[in-house]
Amino acid sequence: MKGLFITFEGPDGSGKTSVATAVCEDLEKKGYQTVHTREPGGIEISEEIRNIILDPKNVMMDAKTEALLYAASRRQHLVEKVFPAVEAGKIVICERFLDSSLAYQGYGRQLGFDEVLSINLFAIDNTYPDMTIYLDVDEEVGLSRLSDREFKDRLDQESIDFHHRVSEGYREVLKRFSDRIRIVDASKPKEEVIAASEELILNLINDQTATAGR
Repeated sequence: MKGLFITFEGPDGSGKTSVATAVCEDLEKKGYQTVHTREPGGIEISEEIRNIILDPKNVMMDAKTEALLYAASRRQHLVEKVFPAVEAGKIVICERFLDSSLAYQGYGRQLGFDEVLSINLFAIDNTYPDMTIYLDVDEEVGLSRLSDREFKDRLDQESIDFHHRVSEGYREVLKRFSDRIRIVDASKPKEEVIAASEELILNLINDQTATAGR
């Protein structure tokens, strides 16, 4: 049976890494083969691109250059890691994907939602996740968590106005792609957020199994 491609999205400070890690560990204990990965990154080439994008010293990076680098990293990550794992029947859980570019570059950098979508549709061959779990957290809470980070990358260091625009971009993402996005309240205790996210994934697995058995 073909695997699944599931993404976690949400603003900075929403807890994507800790939740995705815990969910993968729980699914593995239940006997599912999972691949936990991230964007930008996940493979050597994409990690190198990540370092360029997020390095605080690269203050001269043009907004369109940034968007194109994200798309290039995404393409390589898909063909080298995601597609093979899904074809092998594994559950790929990825922190961030297309929706992050739409929010951060489309709105945060003010390049335009549809313009950034167009760049990325070329890169991903119109491949969308089977499901996206959006970890919803109050903007101020997320920014407060962000301020507590010991190391802040180039995007972390952006202005409050930038992060406000990113939040606006995510609201547009939620509206446009409501068919594949499931919202989880990330302000609740971490254990509850993990449980809610895992339940969504298990329901999707069950639905896929039932459909394949018809």
